[in-house]
This record gives sequence, C-alpha cells and structure tokens, in this order.
Amino acid sequence: MSRPRIALVLATSTGGVGVHVQSLTRHLVAAGWPVTVCAPASTLALFDFAGARTTVVPVGSAGREPFAVPALRHATGDAALVHAHGLRAGAAAALTALITASPRPLVVTWHNAVLANGLRARVLGAGERFVARRATLNLAASADVAARISRLGARAVEMAPVAAPAPVPARTAAAVRAELGMTDGRPLIVSVGRLHPQKAVDVLIGAAARWSQRGVPPLVVVAGEGPLHAELAQSIAQTGAPVRLLGRRTDVADLLAAADVVALASRWEARPLAVQEAMSLGRAVVATDVGGVAALVGDGAMLVPSGDVGALSTAVARLLDDPAERADLERKALLQARTWPTEDDTARACVAVYQRLLG
Repeated sequence: MSRPRIALVLATSTGGVGVHVQSLTRHLVAAGWPVTVCAPASTLALFDFAGARTTVVPVGSAGREPFAVPALRHATGDAALVHAHGLRAGAAAALTALITASPRPLVVTWHNAVLANGLRARVLGAGERFVARRATLNLAASADVAARISRLGARAVEMAPVAAPAPVPARTAAAVRAELGMTDGRPLIVSVGRLHPQKAVDVLIGAAARWSQRGVPPLVVVAGEGPLHAELAQSIAQTGAPVRLLGRRTDVADLLAAADVVALASRWEARPLAVQEAMSLGRAVVATDVGGVAALVGDGAMLVPSGDVGALSTAVARLLDDPAERADLERKALLQARTWPTEDDTARACVAVYQRLLG
C-alpha cells in the first residue's frame, strides 16, 4: 500500500535541528514514506537527506518568511502533511497554509525558546502566537516550551523529545589529544555549540581564564561556528584564556570521547544533543540549569546557574581535582543515558502522529 507524502520544512541550520530532520528523513524513507525536505541551500548542503526529494526554500532570517511562501507552496503541493521545525519554518508553513486555504495537517516542532528583548521580543512573540494557533498539532522539545505554546493559544500541544544519534568515535582519545598537541597529560575540556549568544561561550571563556591559573591549566576546545567568532576570538586573545575555537567539526564524537569534562554554558537548551552524546559516551558533564536540561540529565550531570562564571569555573575544577567524583558522575551519566528514547523511538512517535492526523 502506498503511503502519503510528508513534507519536512526547516530553516537555516548547522546543528541540532538539521541532525534531527536528517534522522527523521532516514527513518521515514526506510519505512516507505515519500518525503520532501524543504530548506535553504546551505542547510541542504550540510546534511544528508538521502532518499528524499529536496527543494531549496529560502527560510532564512526571521521576518522574511513571506518570501519563502511561493517556493514552499510549489514544493509541498503533493504533500498530505507538512511538518515544520522551528519558528521560522513554522511561520513560512503556516503562511503558506493560510494563503492556499489548505486543509491538510500542519505539525510544528518547537526545538528552541525565543530569546529576545524589547521590540524584537514582541515581534517574535506575535509570530509564535500565529504559528501556535495555526498548527494542527504543536510538538515541544521541553516542558517549558510546551507551557509557552499553550499560553499562546495553541489548539493542541504534545511533548516530543528529540533524540541524539548514537555517537560512534572513530579515533582513540590519545589520537585526538595528539592532534590537539596535548602530549603532557593536560586536562581537556570540550564544548560543542554554535557561536551564538544562546550558547554563552563568553561565559565559558571567562571560566577558562580562571583555569589558566591552575598548575596545569586545561585546554578548552569549542567545536562550532557562528556569528560571534571574531568577538569571541578577541576575548580569548585579551584574557589569555586557554581556549581554541575549532570551527565546525565532523568528529564531534571523537572530541567528546577524549574529554575529561564536557562543559555547556548555554543560556537556554531543550534537550541538547551534545549533552546527550557526551553522557552516552560516559563523559562527565557540567551544564547550565536551563530549559529542559535538568529533566534530561537527572543526576547524571553537574548543573550550575546560567551566566555564573564562578559557578562554572568551580564545578569543572572540582571534577578535575577529584577523579573519584568524576568517575562516579561518568557512571551515572551512562545509566541516565540508557533511559532516553532512541532515534528509532523518536521516528516511530512522529509516524504515529502522522497516522493519527491523516486518519
């Protein structure tokens, strides 16, 4: 029996959203679902949507979603259901549905909270309200996002955890450390994330500047690229913090597996893929207590307040100084990781949603 076509829509992505849609595409195609992936050219170039029809749709900067409507209308013409990921993709899909008076279901997965102030916050808030109310079903990656979307008047909201791919390191920790020039037993702290205000890499640099005073200062490496690269590089140079910005990496699993501590200083996260991958590898994680992080990690990671350089610095130093406590946290991380849904679980949950909405 032939299955109806599903259109997956996403905006510019270099990380978690793209990884999730790539995983979902792979599972849908393997199960015999025709899939169309609609995204900007830069996103289509970064991720492997093998088996799907791909169409360039300019879902880029916030506020320019109307410019994506003509291309999205054409690309999704034969789709029975549209599944948009994030506010920008959701806004483009909701506008398209409104203009075409389409009766087909629109599912929107909310991966992130909107972090803004002043006029921008009001504009984005209006966009959130429009998308939440137009969607047939809203799926939220964390409880705080679900509550936010409900308050905006959404017709239906459900939780939809986003699973990380199972990390498979290709190199030994010794090989990774040798590549980084670490031949002296120096501790390695790894952080993964886009160089964007949400990730608060500036806080990590502030903590690293304090670690530089240790007898053997750790090397801090940040895997990711983004608009704050020049600003953060200048901060590193000014403070002398032992931090390297590695840019985008395809060997994140190798870096995480080689880390003594994985640190995440974000101002907000739902279910950060880097934390999931690190804990699945049995790494000690220090992360900020924001969004859905506490519910995700349980007692398998050490949590600190957001924006607190001192707390982050102290927590990481404590783990470096106490191998027994670090080993205990690594054990708890592995146990907690085994409780999470897998990529297969996540894909099956999406398929169940599609089947329910399509009758």
